[in-house]
Amino acid sequence: MPRRPRTPVIATLLAAACVGAGGGALLYAAFGSNSGTKTVVRQVTVRDTQPASSANPLSVNEIYRRAYRGVVELVVTSTSNSSGFGGSQPSQAEGSGWVYDTNGDVITDQHVIAGASSIKVTFWNGKTYSGKVVGSDATTDLAVVKVNAPASLFHPLDLGDSSSVRVGDGVVAIGSPFGLQETVTSGIVSALHRSISSPGPNSFTISDSIQTDAAINHGNSGGPLLNTAGQVIGVTSQIRSDSGGNEGVGFAIPSNTIHSVVTQLISTGKAKHAYLGVSIDSSAPNALIAGVRSGTPAAKAGLKAGDVVTSLGGTKINTPDELASAVNAHKPGETVTVTYERGGQSNSVQLTLATRPS
Repeated sequence: MPRRPRTPVIATLLAAACVGAGGGALLYAAFGSNSGTKTVVRQVTVRDTQPASSANPLSVNEIYRRAYRGVVELVVTSTSNSSGFGGSQPSQAEGSGWVYDTNGDVITDQHVIAGASSIKVTFWNGKTYSGKVVGSDATTDLAVVKVNAPASLFHPLDLGDSSSVRVGDGVVAIGSPFGLQETVTSGIVSALHRSISSPGPNSFTISDSIQTDAAINHGNSGGPLLNTAGQVIGVTSQIRSDSGGNEGVGFAIPSNTIHSVVTQLISTGKAKHAYLGVSIDSSAPNALIAGVRSGTPAAKAGLKAGDVVTSLGGTKINTPDELASAVNAHKPGETVTVTYERGGQSNSVQLTLATRPS
């Protein structure tokens, strides 16, 4: 369909290095952003081999025909101070999103709408309507935008179960790379349980992220990553690249995280996350506590730097990322038992998880 051309906005660099990365590979948001924030991706070993799914997959064409009416393009206008131009200057960038329900709620990435002064949402038929942020969660890089459009345009996509995804499963991404609306790419799930850090100065771990080789470029951010049943299993968020373009390593926020966070955003405009209050030594092979923040549940329970957490809430902990996942699986206010090793001895303590600070 004819579309007014726009100048693509090149994504701002989000990270300077990845653990174990060679050749100077960098991590980019798949969106034109001026945030300048840093993000780090850590490799997480999958301990148990997981076979690929084999349940009657749909073709890429069938997946597209089922999903394309539920995918949208977002054009976000923001205003930034630019002393070199004598004051505030508007800037415009593009991202993607998808219809979550029949009430007009659209899901996208938080970094897509950050700082927005206006949001325009374009549907599959080329019609454009205004959007308004319902709520956003910087710690998981998710946001909900309410669109003022006819109900006939709302074609919600089904949300799948990301815990059932297996390495080697086929996936399809739909979005608007470089403003090219309704672009479809396909590939496989390259890896699971990747941990990436959310954009922003106070970054937190987004655990269980999905790695894919489906082509993702600037403008894809916020679009759906679909399984071969046509269900959303993730929201495309970041790419790792030497050039800033697609090199076959992209990351999506898992659908189970989406369900938990979006439900809260639609209900209250905010999302709350459980908080333990420790920093973990990322270079250690286990969940070695590097520091404990004062006044936090961990501090009140007597945890100290040098302790190694081995279990939380009945979940066995072997790595820093498993500890992050275990905490994220709980809600603020829940009481859990934490088992840790200190001086060669195992100890257990009960504590009540707090709400993660912004």
